[in-house]
Amino acid sequence: MTGDGMTGDGVTRDGAIRDGAVRDGVTQDGATRNGSTRSGAAQDGSMRDGAGARLRPAGYGRLRLGRATFLLHRRAAVVAGAFALLLAAVCVAYLSVGESFVAPAEVLKVLTGRPSPDELVVGTLRLPRMVVGLLVGLAFGVAGALIQTVARNPLASPDVIGISQGAGALTVGAMTFGVTSYAVLPYVSVAGGLLAAALVYAFAWRGGLHATRFVLIGIGFAIALRSLITLFLTKGDYLVAQQAQVWMTGSLNGRGWDEAGPLGLVLLVLLPLVLWAAYAQRTVSMDDDTATGLGVRLGRVRLGLVLAGVVLASVATGAAGPVDFVALLAPQIARRVTRTAQIPLLCSALLGAVIVVLGDLLARKLLAPTELPVGVLTAAVGAPYLIWLIVRGRTGRPGDAGTGSAKGRGRGRGKGRSDGVGTSAGAGAGSGPVAATGAGVGAGAGVGGKG
Repeated sequence: MTGDGMTGDGVTRDGAIRDGAVRDGVTQDGATRNGSTRSGAAQDGSMRDGAGARLRPAGYGRLRLGRATFLLHRRAAVVAGAFALLLAAVCVAYLSVGESFVAPAEVLKVLTGRPSPDELVVGTLRLPRMVVGLLVGLAFGVAGALIQTVARNPLASPDVIGISQGAGALTVGAMTFGVTSYAVLPYVSVAGGLLAAALVYAFAWRGGLHATRFVLIGIGFAIALRSLITLFLTKGDYLVAQQAQVWMTGSLNGRGWDEAGPLGLVLLVLLPLVLWAAYAQRTVSMDDDTATGLGVRLGRVRLGLVLAGVVLASVATGAAGPVDFVALLAPQIARRVTRTAQIPLLCSALLGAVIVVLGDLLARKLLAPTELPVGVLTAAVGAPYLIWLIVRGRTGRPGDAGTGSAKGRGRGRGKGRSDGVGTSAGAGAGSGPVAATGAGVGAGAGVGGKG
């Protein structure tokens, strides 16, 4: 009994001790846990803030508008501000320089609606033409950026892949058959650009849109449509052919509010589509497998981006003619200056406007009193740039084309001497004027020692 009691007491005491120890342990552990939980919560809050900063892409800042938060590329924002200031300076210079020089102070008076003796020269003669050039440059800059994004190729601008040629062919054909009203020709130009883009897109589609096929088929259509334009010019009236030839070079001569009004209205209507395109181009820049895995409907998104770019390019072509190489130059220069993963639409639009307005200013003054079409100046700058792009694409630079590398090792064992061989493969992706992806396969060999 005593043993039992002692055993029971011992058990009880042990149990009590155990329970106490457990309770104490729980209490102490709970306190420790609670303390660590509190400190962990504090650390978690600080880690959340730190993680938010770390998860933010390098070079981006947060822009808060009410409850919405946007990521803003700092360098692109600074470059866009610089381009806006440059565009403002070019516009003031455009309105000041001419047969008679107008002081910039008087130009600012006219622009702000204050009375000025130069109201006729600045507000009536120069301002409408400059506004047309400004809007045309904005449209070409955005159009080139969207089409190059879809094609993943810096050569895929509207004037290279046949869109501008389609607009020009239908317009010159209409002029040959007697339609010479500038109230009708812009709509004909839009129809021609859309038709050419539909043909290029249809022939390039093979279960998907391949970038190289899209560019090559577009170049083929551009050549064919140029031949059609030449046929219309030779078969039409001499005066109409001369007028069409001037229009084909891309010119702002004689342009005024009649062309600026409809063009500005169309761009305003297309603004929501452009804002959507600025968001959608990020998904199109990914490779197809990644974008599809994220649930992106690539076919529809690409079609929407191409449609927006084609409409913008066709409208600009209808207002001023096919001003060559603006849509080629502006997006690539903007991307190289901002160093962004995608082509920045705002920077591309501002730079396109700078190119057209500055080009028209130089075209008016270089051989004064003779005025050159603005397309002559842009082609003189754009053609060498196109050649440089092609040469750069053939020679290649590190990081321009996809590359892959791999290493293999082998080991051998045995009596005497034995050899071992191992192989492995690697793949890489990049961007270049022609090739967008690349792969590399490597093999390695190892020599075993004597056993």
